[in-house]
Amino acid sequence: MKLLRNKLPIIFLCLYIILFIICAINPYDRAVWWAENIPVMLPVLLLVFTYKKFKFSNISYFLMWFFMSIHTIGGHFTFELVPFDFGNKLLSYLNMEFLFPEGRNNFDRFGHYFVGVFAYPLAEFTYRKKYITNVPTAILFGILALGFWGALYEVIEMIYAIKEGGSAGAAFLGSQGDIWDAQKDMLLDILGAITVSILFYFIWRKK
Repeated sequence: MKLLRNKLPIIFLCLYIILFIICAINPYDRAVWWAENIPVMLPVLLLVFTYKKFKFSNISYFLMWFFMSIHTIGGHFTFELVPFDFGNKLLSYLNMEFLFPEGRNNFDRFGHYFVGVFAYPLAEFTYRKKYITNVPTAILFGILALGFWGALYEVIEMIYAIKEGGSAGAAFLGSQGDIWDAQKDMLLDILGAITVSILFYFIWRKK
């Protein structure tokens, strides 16, 4: 069992590579595929090359793997076209029409909520490296850093959509006609970050 726990990061990486290869085959739009996957490939490579210097907890690796898998699937189909009927029905039960309206593919909103999982490894890294010496401040840093990245990514989406134009720009932007799409995406980023930060607090306060 201990051996399996030690190998989990490698298992997550192998599962991600398999998914990445599958999703790289005949994507809906190759330009959108590159635009969606470059922001994911960079942190994956960073994690691989720094693995021997700093190993995150298995929870962090799981959370990062889960989000990267979601994002890679979105890059294959474009987030607007991912088959997500079952997920849309489940989200409708939350009765949050403001964030998850009916008649819209909410896979992108689902994905943005899980962008927030990166607040957990960010807090873990700063806390374990003793850059921050108490759990609440590490949590606050993780949420703020994630919120900054979420806002920056919306700006990157805007720049790409303006520069690329046409269907590729619209597919990457993925607003689906919602004028408040960027603000709602950022809200979900932060809500996801707060959620995993609660988990971080209960796990790391005793350590």
